[in-house]
Amino acid sequence: MSSLALPERLRSAGANTALNRRRLLFGLLVGATMAGLVAAMVATLSAGGFTLLDALIVFCFALTTPWTVIGFWNAVIGFSILYFARDSAALVTPLARSIRGDEPIDSRTAVLLCIRNEEVGTVSRNLNAMLDDLAATGALGALGVFILSDTDRPEIAAAEEALAADVQARWRGRIEITYRRRPVNRGYKAGNIRDFCERWGGSFDFALVLDADSFMSARKILRMIRLMQANPTLGILQSLTVGMPSDSPFARTFQFGMRLGMRSYTVGSAWWQGDCGPFWGHNGLLRLAPFIAHCDLPDLPGGPPLGGPVLSHDQLEAALMRRAGYEVRVLAEEEGSWEVNPPTLLEYIRRDLRWCQGNMQYFRFLFLPGLRPVSRMQLLLAILMYVGSPCWMAFVAITLGAGALAPGAIGFAPEVGVPLFFIVLAMVFAPKFATVAHVLAVGRERRSFGGGLRIVAGVLIEIVFATLLAPTAALAHSLLIGRLLLGRSVGWLSQQRHGHSLRFGEAFVRLRPQTAAGMLALLATASLPWTVVPYVAPLLAGFLLAVPFAVYSSRPALGGAMRRAGLAAIPEESAPPAELSALDGPRAIPALPVAA
Repeated sequence: MSSLALPERLRSAGANTALNRRRLLFGLLVGATMAGLVAAMVATLSAGGFTLLDALIVFCFALTTPWTVIGFWNAVIGFSILYFARDSAALVTPLARSIRGDEPIDSRTAVLLCIRNEEVGTVSRNLNAMLDDLAATGALGALGVFILSDTDRPEIAAAEEALAADVQARWRGRIEITYRRRPVNRGYKAGNIRDFCERWGGSFDFALVLDADSFMSARKILRMIRLMQANPTLGILQSLTVGMPSDSPFARTFQFGMRLGMRSYTVGSAWWQGDCGPFWGHNGLLRLAPFIAHCDLPDLPGGPPLGGPVLSHDQLEAALMRRAGYEVRVLAEEEGSWEVNPPTLLEYIRRDLRWCQGNMQYFRFLFLPGLRPVSRMQLLLAILMYVGSPCWMAFVAITLGAGALAPGAIGFAPEVGVPLFFIVLAMVFAPKFATVAHVLAVGRERRSFGGGLRIVAGVLIEIVFATLLAPTAALAHSLLIGRLLLGRSVGWLSQQRHGHSLRFGEAFVRLRPQTAAGMLALLATASLPWTVVPYVAPLLAGFLLAVPFAVYSSRPALGGAMRRAGLAAIPEESAPPAELSALDGPRAIPALPVAA
């Protein structure tokens, strides 16, 4: 053994020991908190005895707690790191320090643009802008572009062929651009990428996976390639992807809340996940040799919805990559990696239901041999993220129904139950409030969001937004899981990514179950003591206002007014990056006036 190998192994062993201690501490914190919440719910319902109905309510409540508690502790840890660490990204992802940034690119990277029935103009705009940015760095020779289409609509396929011909002609002699269309999208997106791997994967070292709405700066792309070059055990490097500026009120408010919640959450989760990090399926870099060798997803036994090809491929691929001995890391840096968020409530639900069906397939992989414990837990949490919705709906339905039909059937100790309600509520919003506290405390961060007053106003708007959104989404998840149990499938539906106004009739047709649930909940609440109303009001509002919420949150005119006022603004609006300003898309990104 060389004199250099031993210290390197010792450092690696020391890093693994420290990471295991972090995971043990995190697990203890989460487990103790969940136990405390469940014990408090038992105490709440034990007034006058503890019945089978009480046990059922506690069971439903317990299944809703994992994501809430994990989010809370991620936020606490993430906030501490953000506030006290000089370089939070490097602290939770040490490989971020492993390059200077001027190393030569001596690898070959394939840029995979995965599309299906997409608006071709946006695809062309984003791709050409990324290539212009890369050309300015002189790095085009190290890349190849593959437009991987699964489009099955002839008119869009013809537009894609014209796009490919135009892009190939524009960049001929400077970078290789390949267009391939599969008329049948066997295996969905994972199958699309697998087809690339089988045809061309052996000619490249890495692959950068992009969706139709993805946009990345050349600086970020080359930074990720250099990090992958410098760390041969790194299998997947996921960038932290944020939303582009939007005039859709829904997308604008959603991504403002995500931006504030995601920072502390991602830093906190990276602190304990370490080398078992996430892969979100886009804006991430893959090491192709181990990906091809170890991440081929099988078709599950039986037919859809829970059999057949895997819909949610990304986190499963991350688990398989880690099982093969390669690290999966998230680069917790916000700049240089963007996506477009759903412009309306209906598009958000459409996307979420596809993810829900895909995550339910993870049941088949929970006991796959050789998975790391953290990877196995991530698959379980991905399932619970959606199973928690029907549990929450059942919790509410049983509580309201029993209270209305059989008063006194459920005991309630307000001295425990009321504080428990507010504790859970605070934990739900903890990731958001943690990042808000950090942003407000740091002048540069505060100015990037438009100033303190605009931040506070945006947070208040987003709290109302999240309160209305949560019941509508939870019922949609619950109904889908019921349909899955009956053998009905959602499939892979294309997204409508551009802002558009919804009509009341269109929204009502899609949101009838929410409206009906709201009426039933209102009838049940009418027979309960008035003291219960404040606790039920958010649920009632979410259901009863689902249709007008969907309609008005889709209005681009309202979103434009919010943008001009600087409400729910993100840093890309106060100081537009040159890469985004170069896009000649639906509208330019004007800089906002910035308050202190």
